[in-house]
Amino acid sequence: MAKSPNAFRTISEAADEVGAPQHVLRFWETKFSFIAPLKRAGGRRFYRPQDIVLLKAVRRLLHDDGLTIKGVQRLHREQGLKRIAGYGDPEGQVTFEPDGEAAAGRSAGDSTVRLRQVLAELDGARARLEAVLTRSG
Repeated sequence: MAKSPNAFRTISEAADEVGAPQHVLRFWETKFSFIAPLKRAGGRRFYRPQDIVLLKAVRRLLHDDGLTIKGVQRLHREQGLKRIAGYGDPEGQVTFEPDGEAAAGRSAGDSTVRLRQVLAELDGARARLEAVLTRSG
């Protein structure tokens, strides 16, 4: 039974669909901020349909069109995520939010803001725990 087109893919399924080895997908994650699969317990990756489109786009740009890693990074910086996605999904079957990466929560600024929020929540939890422990002890 085949998976739904909207189903998440494991790294092995993503690698097969994209036509690149698993280690290459992991490497691309380190080079392209817009490639950010969901990670579950133990670091297991799950790729959304949008992630697959972006991986296909990167593969095409690097291997078929001959761009360098810096060239793909520049294309992303100058023309945005929707432009990159067009190389992986020329028919536009997978939808991306209007402002691309900000809506997907993948821009460095959005990530930094969210990390600061989580850090503040953790600091608050630590302070509450210390207060309870101080009262108990």
